[in-house]
Amino acid sequence: MIEIDGAFYRISKPGFEMLIPRWEGYAPETADEADATITLADGTRRYATFMTLGVVSKIMDHQRETGECLSGRYFWCSGLIIIRGPGFDSMIAAVEDLIARGEIADACAVLPPLDEEDMDR
Repeated sequence: MIEIDGAFYRISKPGFEMLIPRWEGYAPETADEADATITLADGTRRYATFMTLGVVSKIMDHQRETGECLSGRYFWCSGLIIIRGPGFDSMIAAVEDLIARGEIADACAVLPPLDEEDMDR
């Protein structure tokens, strides 16, 4: 289930919840990139960046112009999960598969637990 929660999309699924910032011009069906906080059933929090190959290509083309990353000869992004097609459904499917395979800890950076002070804000 995808809900709007202030400045975020909240995606609740059995076994995890994802928070994705609501960016102008990005909709759940068409988003080709997103940053997500993933909270697992045990309370563990992970961070991932989702991008399609098209987004990675655009970034590398831009870097060719700016001179970054040896003029676009490489690209890196912490916690990157590349999805073949756009949309939150692709992102959700990737997270579900990573959890099922026990690979979520390898693919996504760990975040510190929320403390009660953060939860009261």
